[in-house]
Amino acid sequence: MSFRALGLPLSPFEPLFALDDAALAARGMRRVTADEKPGYPCRVSLQDAEPGERLILLPFEHQGAHSPYRASGPIFVREAAGAPFDDAGIVPPVLRGRLLSLRAYDAAGFMVDAEVVPGDEIEPVIVRLFACDEVSTIHVHNAKRGCYACRIERA
Repeated sequence: MSFRALGLPLSPFEPLFALDDAALAARGMRRVTADEKPGYPCRVSLQDAEPGERLILLPFEHQGAHSPYRASGPIFVREAAGAPFDDAGIVPPVLRGRLLSLRAYDAAGFMVDAEVVPGDEIEPVIVRLFACDEVSTIHVHNAKRGCYACRIERA
């Protein structure tokens, strides 16, 4: 089973970098500077920020389906993110070494399965979840803090 991991597009977040801290706070967001690596995983590039890099920490609706599973959660976006990660058959390195929660959704946005797995063991879980024909997408989250990490589709 081939899969494709996808980072978020940068364009919706670009205007946020020009806002001052008060304007970000009014939107429930915060500018942060990475002070260690790993620790600040960008949801566009699917890379950990380097110490000294600036990011925005913000709420993001990652599951917008009209279902009981509609959800949002915190994400980091690097100012220097560039193009979104989009690669078939490759697990983004930012997922390795982290405890992950994989949530499998059908086309209507209903969760049909879920599993918690170490990031170094994610591939067989992706294959198992996609073995169910009902599953159309998998959302990956950091299991400890619940941050949305990325979406995985069938390639």
